[in-house]
Formats: sequence, C-alpha cells, structure tokens
Amino acid sequence: MKDEMRLDFQRRLSQCNKGEMIIIMYDILFAYLDEAKEEHEKGNYENYKDAIKQGQKTLDMLIGALDFRYELSKELHRLYVTSKNLLAKAIYQNRIDGIHEAEEIMKRLYVGFCEAAKSDNSAPLMQNVQKVYAGMTYGRSSLNENLMDNNNRGFLV
Repeated sequence: MKDEMRLDFQRRLSQCNKGEMIIIMYDILFAYLDEAKEEHEKGNYENYKDAIKQGQKTLDMLIGALDFRYELSKELHRLYVTSKNLLAKAIYQNRIDGIHEAEEIMKRLYVGFCEAAKSDNSAPLMQNVQKVYAGMTYGRSSLNENLMDNNNRGFLV
C-alpha cells in the first residue's frame, strides 16, 4: 500500500466512530485487493501474495470485531471465512478469480455497513487527537486539510 494511502487511512481512523471504523476496515481490504490485482498484472508473484495476505489479516480483524451474542455475527463470520478461503485459493492457484469472488461478497456487505454507519452518531473512538479541518483552500490536485494541534497529544499525566 502506498504511503499516501496509509496516511489517509491513519487520518480517517483517528477521527472515526464505531460505524465508520468498519467502513474504513473494508476500504483497507479493498485497497489491498486492488494492489494484489495490480501486482498480478505485473507478474510480481511475491508482492501479489503479500497484498493478499494483508487482505486476509484485515479479514481477521473484521472477524475479531464480531460480537457473537448476535445471530448476524454468525452469518458475517461465515462470509468472512469464505472470503478468506477464496483469497487463499487465489494465492495457491496464482489466479485472480478468488479475489473477484471475495470482493463481490465483501462489496455487498460494504453497502449494508455504509447504510448502517449513516445512523451511527456515537463519539469518535480516539480522544486527544489532532482535529482535521478541510477548508476552502485547494491545492493543485486536492483539497487542503489543516491539522489543529493539541499541545498534549498522546498520554496525559
């Protein structure tokens, strides 16, 4: 994953609430799967395999976030494990069919989580972080963002 994309995910994670956290995890997964497809086109098997493994780690994090007190979690678990197995199949067959199948499953779930996140009005998960403000100034190719420093980022003593 490119450094610029990592920084964007870090910024988003520092500002998100519970519902947005799941959306970001899906976005990270899709970024790794896109990277795997690009590496496969280039014929770079090692980077292809590494990108898929990172995607599988992201799926592991989604699995770890499930609350099995709810029936829906059992169904999500089944779909996550199926997607993870499809990615494993993509590695050992060195074909992107499994990536496309896993993406199809995850994109359907993504749409549902996006709708659910719209109604989540909970507070941001991280406290004592820099606030990001997107203003009316634009750079050559993007919107400029300003970070408002807190003097005591990190641990408070």
